Amino acid sequence: MPTYTWKGKNRMGKMQEGSVAAESKEAVIALLRRQQILVSAVTEKGKELAVPKFGGGVGQKEIAIFTRQFSVMIDAGLPLVQCLEILGSQQKNRAFQKVLFQVRQDVESGSTLADSLRKHPKVFNALFCNMIAAGESGGILDTILQRLAQYIEKAVKLKAAVRSAMIYPVAVITIAIGVVVVILWKVIPTFAMLFQGLGATLPLPTRITIAVSNFLGRYMPLLVLAGGGVAFFLNRYYKTYKGRHQIDAFTLKIPVLGDLMRKISVARFCRTLGTLIQSGVPILEGLEITARTSGNAIVEDAIMATRKSIEEGKTIAGPLEETGVFPSMVVQMISVGEQTGALDTMLAKIADFYEDEVDEAVENLMALLEPVMILFLGVMIGGIVISMYMPMFSLLGKIA
Repeated sequence: MPTYTWKGKNRMGKMQEGSVAAESKEAVIALLRRQQILVSAVTEKGKELAVPKFGGGVGQKEIAIFTRQFSVMIDAGLPLVQCLEILGSQQKNRAFQKVLFQVRQDVESGSTLADSLRKHPKVFNALFCNMIAAGESGGILDTILQRLAQYIEKAVKLKAAVRSAMIYPVAVITIAIGVVVVILWKVIPTFAMLFQGLGATLPLPTRITIAVSNFLGRYMPLLVLAGGGVAFFLNRYYKTYKGRHQIDAFTLKIPVLGDLMRKISVARFCRTLGTLIQSGVPILEGLEITARTSGNAIVEDAIMATRKSIEEGKTIAGPLEETGVFPSMVVQMISVGEQTGALDTMLAKIADFYEDEVDEAVENLMALLEPVMILFLGVMIGGIVISMYMPMFSLLGKIA
């Protein structure tokens, strides 16, 4: 009969450990439950595992799937270490697998799950770790994991909506510009040599097109370097405090796109803060975490200003309204939530509403961009083609 080592907390909350001979891990768990011990780890002797620390390289979708599976296992009564062992062994992502095995080892050594997760900030952010800590202290880890899974799944969906709103038009415009550049750079010079050989008098549109083509042919390497330099500069500038604030403020002011970005920020704020409050995280700590995950410097400043006002004894709604960042409807609903003592529920409803608004805004943006891009392509390529055929029509007229 194998021997198992175990760790767990007694009904007084003190950590205990020991070893017992049993037929299976399930038998050990059942025995310890009868002794009113909350099991955190059960390991068969001789099968302990130790791996080095690792972090990073894990997507949000993988975190969402892991959290959902973890919540189901905890709800079924499996001990933490066994859950982490099973989930780790099932991971195809080797980086994530190593992280989970390290977390498993730390939990088995007596650390709390939250403290073990905090050692891997590139994989588990502050929001995730604080909610896990609240779940452990309140004895509702399974419920917290379910809320986390729902939150991450909604965040992944929201991020996908943003990507679809940005990638499609950017990709189409980039391809269109690439086609136009190739035509001007490689095709137009052939026509220019033909017209020069025929000695034709070129109309103004044709002369402009050939001049642009000559400019691209002469300065193309410099233009590519200049474009790369501008992109590099903007990226570095955005990483500065002033640059991030200026660019994020400009983004919120762009017609149509700015309104979409504001709705995304509001949805993310309400979903994050509502999930944290519902999970028992203190409001001040929740606001700080929400600010760091807002994704926009202007929204982050507004949340931190609200947090400072709350420290001084004010409500949430008043300071939020003073920032001028959040719509009045959001402020009013938050005020109602504060007065009725159902702030977390109200925030969840606001998040649901604005996530639906984001979906609708993305659809409207796509519907608006499609004719605009078709018009852009038609004007650019059609203009080039017509300007090249105009001299031919003139020459054919003279021949006739």
